Amino acid sequence: MPDLPIPRGMVGPSFLAHIVIAKFCDHLPLYRQAEIYARSGLDIDRSQLAEWLGHVAWLLKPLVELIAKHVMAGRVVHADDTPVDVLAPGAGKTKTGRLWVYLRDERPHAGTAPPAVLYRYTPDRKGEHCRKELANFTGWLHADGYAGFGRLYEIAGARTTDAMLLHGPPRVMPEACFQHDAEVGCWSHVRRGFWDEWASHKATIAKQALDRIGALFDIERPIAGARPDIRRAVRQRTARPRIDELAVWLDAQLAKIPGKSDLAGAVRYARSRWPALTRYLDDGRLEISNNAAENQIRPAAVGRKNWLFCGSDAGGERAAAFYTLVRTARLNGIEPEAWLTDVIARIGAHPINRLAEMLPWNWQPPATHSVAA
Repeated sequence: MPDLPIPRGMVGPSFLAHIVIAKFCDHLPLYRQAEIYARSGLDIDRSQLAEWLGHVAWLLKPLVELIAKHVMAGRVVHADDTPVDVLAPGAGKTKTGRLWVYLRDERPHAGTAPPAVLYRYTPDRKGEHCRKELANFTGWLHADGYAGFGRLYEIAGARTTDAMLLHGPPRVMPEACFQHDAEVGCWSHVRRGFWDEWASHKATIAKQALDRIGALFDIERPIAGARPDIRRAVRQRTARPRIDELAVWLDAQLAKIPGKSDLAGAVRYARSRWPALTRYLDDGRLEISNNAAENQIRPAAVGRKNWLFCGSDAGGERAAAFYTLVRTARLNGIEPEAWLTDVIARIGAHPINRLAEMLPWNWQPPATHSVAA
C-alpha cells in the first residue's frame, strides 16, 4: 500500500487537494466546506479540516522554499502587500497582520524563466520583514513608496546616482523610493489621483490627464512580450515625446487651478516623482506600473472577504504557503488541483535531491491508461 499523506489517516491526496483549492482558489471558508460535505453525508468538523491543512502545509513547505529561491534569483521582482485580520488570542478581537507578495514574471520582456509568485505572512508591517526576505535579492525592485524598502536601495556614503557612477548599480534598485534619484515610478498610482477627481467632480483637466496617461499605456500593449531592446527603442521613439509634452502641460495646468485642491495635489504628486516615472523608458526589462504585483494581491483580497480572518499567525503562514503554490501553478498554466493531488500523494517518498521535479513548471502529469475498445 502506498504511503498516506497523513500517517494512519483516512483522508487521501485528492480530498486534501480539493480542500486547499476550495479555500485558496475558490475562496470557500472551511465552515462552508464542512456544510457542503455534510449535505453529502460526510460529517467532518471544521477543526479537523484545519488540522489537515496544517499537515499539508508542513508537507509542502520544501516546495514553497524552492519557489522562494527561484523568485529571488530573478533580476526584476514586483512587490506589494495587503492587510489581513488575524484573531488575537485572549483579546476577543482581531489584530492586523500583513500578507506580502513577491512576483517574478519575465514574460513581458521575453524572459525564459518560469513565472512564480511568493507570498509571505508577517504579524505586522515592520520594514525588517521585507528587508529580511529580500536580503539575497540583487536587481530591480518594483514596489510602492513604503519606507521599509528604502534601506535596500542605499549605498553608504553616496546618493544612488553618484554611487552608480562609482560602483555600478546598487544591489536593489527601487521602483518608488522617494529618497533617491534612481527610481522606477508607477503610472497607475499617478493615474489614480486624476481618476478620483474625474469620478467625483468631472474635472476637465483630470479627464485630459487620464487620456494622456492612457496613451502611454496604449504604447505598452503591442510590445508586451517583446525583447528588452525592442521595448526600449519603441518607448524612446513614441512614449518619451508624449511624456515630455505631458510635463509641460501639467506645469501649465497647475497655474490655472487652486493650489490646495485635490487636483493640484495629483499634479504635484506626478511632477515631484518625474525622474522615477520616466525611468522605465531607459530599460526594457522594467514596467510602466506595478500592476503585476497588485494583480497577485487580488485573489487574497477576494478570499479575505469570504473567510474574514486567519485564526492565528500560524494560520496566516499556512495561507501564504498555499497561495504561493496555487498562484504559481496558475501562472504556469497548470491546473492546480490536479498538480496538488499528485504532489501530495508522492512528495513524502520523493527523493529530496529531486524535489525540483515537482515544481509546477517541471511537473509531468501522471500517465493515463486507456482501454482499447
